[in-house]
Amino acid sequence: MKIYEKAKVTKALELSKGIFELRIKTDIAKEAKPGQFVMVYPKDKSTILPRPISICEAEGDLLRLVYRVAGKGTKEFSLYKENDEVTVMGPIGNGFPIEKAVGKKAVLIGGGIGVPPILQLSKEIKAKEVTTVLGYRNNDLFLKDDFDKYSKTVIATEDGSVGTKGNVLTAIKEQGIECDVIFACGPMPMLRAIKQYAKEKNIEAYISLEERMACGVGACLGCVCKTVNKDEHSHVNNARVCTEGPVFLASEVDI
Repeated sequence: MKIYEKAKVTKALELSKGIFELRIKTDIAKEAKPGQFVMVYPKDKSTILPRPISICEAEGDLLRLVYRVAGKGTKEFSLYKENDEVTVMGPIGNGFPIEKAVGKKAVLIGGGIGVPPILQLSKEIKAKEVTTVLGYRNNDLFLKDDFDKYSKTVIATEDGSVGTKGNVLTAIKEQGIECDVIFACGPMPMLRAIKQYAKEKNIEAYISLEERMACGVGACLGCVCKTVNKDEHSHVNNARVCTEGPVFLASEVDI
């Protein structure tokens, strides 16, 4: 059930350079699942469209959003203060199928601004063994301490300042991490590499895709991605990231 309401900001701060946190009080939090997102509506009417932001954490009636300032809309959000009102709609999307990890070894992977959506997953997943692999550009490890509370955390940095020098797959191979299922969110090059790695290793992998969105409810068709299967309604190899996604079985999307 999607909820559209005015929520109250309970906390707003900058976590690291260009990365901001917004905590809001909303009933959406009670319905949210790991991997889902919300549409946040700017107050500046010239901005027009809402911005999709992944859910970082949900507890009780509190929702934690962590996002990167990328344009006019997110810049506005970064200026919000405690007790400000913000209009939101959600939860949206299918989320991660956490039931696929029961009794298995799971690896959770987050890269860049794909790190925040993995946090709630790390809290809720009920796998036999969980390892979280996070990829950053440098030693600015936002949210790393939060992940340490829930699972073994492995770090990869592009500049080698912390953990493995390289990307998340470099760290997985260097550490000899094995698993039965992968859940991942991050930039497209990372997701493509994970899809190929999972195929080579015969591992089930679920990846969260990001696309520009206008409506968030599947009406505008602005966020379609290519799939290997034809849609039963449109009879084309497309799926809407906001409704059929954002999480897909990696082998079923053409990326």
